[in-house]
Amino acid sequence: MKEKYLKKDFETEELEMSFLEHLEELRWRLIFALIGVIAGTIICWIFIDFIINQVLLAPAIHAGITLQNLKPFGQLFLYMQVAIIGGIVLSIPNIIYQIWQFIAPALRENERKYITSIVLFTTFCFLTGLVFAYYVMLPLSLSFAAQFGTESIENNFAIDEYFSIIISIMLGAGLVFELPMLSFFLSKIGILTPQFMRKFRKHALIIILVVSAFLTPGTDPVSQIVLAVPLVLLYEISIFVSKVSHKKSI
Repeated sequence: MKEKYLKKDFETEELEMSFLEHLEELRWRLIFALIGVIAGTIICWIFIDFIINQVLLAPAIHAGITLQNLKPFGQLFLYMQVAIIGGIVLSIPNIIYQIWQFIAPALRENERKYITSIVLFTTFCFLTGLVFAYYVMLPLSLSFAAQFGTESIENNFAIDEYFSIIISIMLGAGLVFELPMLSFFLSKIGILTPQFMRKFRKHALIIILVVSAFLTPGTDPVSQIVLAVPLVLLYEISIFVSKVSHKKSI
């Protein structure tokens, strides 16, 4: 009887040790991810003038929008915000890699070899969303906003509001373009199936329209349609990805 209790205590202690080691692993993954964000922020701060003037202000210039700063030290805080967000974007591959390395112990041996491919594909999807938002959604949205005005009311946009729109649209599109990767992950763990996605395709279309309206500023129907079309394509791609994932799992 005594040996039975000692064995149970040993198993409990071993379980607690593995749990503590799991937390330690999580802590180090977060530290590595934070180091990547800091490094990316420093790089963005070095090139902050180019990022602000040549990249982020370009859509407003092409749309003929006049921007103005309305807050003391507003531009300083704006530069810091852009540098931090840019650092996060630059470190996306490292963040995704750290997440998958943390999950890796729960994966099968034959699944771990795909971590590098998964990181590259996830990064590609996110960057594709950023490029799509920058070259397609932003010009349409800003042109639509700039066309309204009268001789009595001049369209001078606050710089912080402008950057809020820029950042929200680009990051939102980047996250939305991760739909195929999300489909792959949920299919791998058995939550999602291609049959389920086909069955609720009509419901998904309604959700896509709602998401498009939420991610596009104002009531611009053009931008909503422009975002909704690739979302529908991404949903169909996600069905295919889920199907392939299930075949490999069998």
